[in-house]
Amino acid sequence: MEYRRLGKSGLQVSALSFGSWVTFGNQVDMKVAKSCMHCAYDNGINFFDNAEVYAKGQSEIVMGKILKDAAWQRDSFVVSSKVFWGGELPNQRGLSRKHVVEACHAALNRLQVDYLDLFYCHRPDRNTPMEETVWAMHNLIQQGKVLYWGTSEWSAQEIQEAIMVARVNNLIAPIVEQPQYNMLVRKKLEVEYHKLFTEYGYGTTIWSPLASGILTGKYNDGIPKGSRLAMDDMKWIREKMLTDANIKKVKKLGQIAKVLNVSTANLAIAWCLKNPNVSTVITGATKQKQLEENLQSIDVMNLLDDAAILEIENILDNKPVLPTY
Repeated sequence: MEYRRLGKSGLQVSALSFGSWVTFGNQVDMKVAKSCMHCAYDNGINFFDNAEVYAKGQSEIVMGKILKDAAWQRDSFVVSSKVFWGGELPNQRGLSRKHVVEACHAALNRLQVDYLDLFYCHRPDRNTPMEETVWAMHNLIQQGKVLYWGTSEWSAQEIQEAIMVARVNNLIAPIVEQPQYNMLVRKKLEVEYHKLFTEYGYGTTIWSPLASGILTGKYNDGIPKGSRLAMDDMKWIREKMLTDANIKKVKKLGQIAKVLNVSTANLAIAWCLKNPNVSTVITGATKQKQLEENLQSIDVMNLLDDAAILEIENILDNKPVLPTY
């Protein structure tokens, strides 16, 4: 396993990490969840990603039980949660001081840990002053309940505002963003966040490297029964991502993967890992075999030389152009 610094912090995270969105407390049972967690840990993955909204908290309960039973040394793994969608009542969502603090306490209880290594603001909250959110995160860190905090799907402008608020008030600033990033979705990370990397040393823990499975090639001939995109609450992804144009690209990418003697999924994950601004790629799995295959992406990185990258770019035909300042 390769380890990378999380942005400009001293925290080391595995280049591949393991997340429980959609799967834990929903798609897989405890036995499968446990086998995947242990497989990840045994193969050097040290970052496990979660959120209060995943399976309405059940995902964190499942992960927490596995962590408790495994009794791994606490300094051998990194665990995260995210705050925004905690419930339907007014103060059960958003980034107010009240919800941020209460969501942190709830996550600690569900995950059965004494502190969160990473605590993300899952979305920006335009109904709460930025100062209130930054102060809430700062205080949690000062209390030892959180070690680092970050953002997820925030705009570059919102992140810069949070950093400026922290600097002006001598508070602890966010250090990491968690955006969607893959071969089909790349403009936000590669263009909008460019200055965050060059000027602030911001890190990224990217999600959906396989575009919800589309980049595995499993949807090339339709939607398999029981797959992620067959789920009712995945309709928004089906409509946005499962297009004829994207499937055509995936089929061509599959031809490159075949020449390299790797899977299309490995090719897609390795492509993400090649980006120097990606701190870690969050992977998911509904079975241990999937995770074992994903782990091979570390070795596939070395196969992606300049010629292979150029061939991939010609297929994707979506490389963003950086603005001239």
